[in-house]
Amino acid sequence: MRRFILSVVLVMMVITISCKKENNNNVIIYHALEDFRVEHMQALLKEKFPDYNITFQAMSTGNLAAKLKAEGTKTEADIILAMETSYLELLKDILADLSGYDLSEYLPELLPAHKLYIPEELFSGAIMINRSILENAKLPIPTSYQDLLNPAYKGLISMPNPKTSSTGYMFLVSLINAWGEDAAFAYFDKLSENILQFTSSGSGPVNSLIQGEIGIGLSITYNAINAINNKGFPMEYFFFAEGSPYNSSASAIIKGKINRPVVKEVFDFYLTKLNKEDKELYNPEQIFKNQENRVPNFPEHIPYANMAGIYDLALKERLLAKWKY
Repeated sequence: MRRFILSVVLVMMVITISCKKENNNNVIIYHALEDFRVEHMQALLKEKFPDYNITFQAMSTGNLAAKLKAEGTKTEADIILAMETSYLELLKDILADLSGYDLSEYLPELLPAHKLYIPEELFSGAIMINRSILENAKLPIPTSYQDLLNPAYKGLISMPNPKTSSTGYMFLVSLINAWGEDAAFAYFDKLSENILQFTSSGSGPVNSLIQGEIGIGLSITYNAINAINNKGFPMEYFFFAEGSPYNSSASAIIKGKINRPVVKEVFDFYLTKLNKEDKELYNPEQIFKNQENRVPNFPEHIPYANMAGIYDLALKERLLAKWKY
């Protein structure tokens, strides 16, 4: 009898632990967003869901894709934010079906037919400068990509690494489309001699510009605007004749996790509130049909580059295999 009672108690304990584990209020979000955007989201999430434990884990988009590919549906992540669209195509087998959401307000050209992820943003790139660094070194302001090969700029330029950053990859693709593959790779071979650092993330060059480590950065347009608007830094940015490279990111839920109410609640709030407010405050490049640009100092008309092939996974794999840096 004692043995029977002990067995029943143990079974009840296992059931209780399993229920707690299944019905907990933890939500884990993997993302490739900048800190200033995450901080705003965290504040709103804490206000909306005070009893939920919502954790944001940041990684560069390339490393994040590799991690999720290795972990599959066993990953601890529930939600993915700001992952480059081409990488999400690579991860389709582990993503939840989101066809139940009303996506009519999004631009149709950004919506995948399979509805496994939802557009997060369109983001462009620009050439940014810290004018004081260049003036103190008595160096001219560059007006073209060729200008960046001037040996006088050695150690004063930074750009994201295409292997880990969607921003770096879009700069590579834009110049391949403008000049041809051989000419573009030859150009980056020469440019590497002037590069202080190929950063792991797209925001790295902007941080280095603000810190006075470099005078020229290839980075994301909205990062320059944030430095101007919210940090008071006199950042300047340009679009060269080849145009502004651009890419896109999207959000998703890991397959099986959408059945957890807490995950769905957080994701719903992200779609209806967080992502829309993010576009109003930080990156107004259009993903919604009726979206307006209300961010001060943000360019109204960006001269977008030819980005043919930016979402071609086979092409990306081949190009990154050639990248040496």
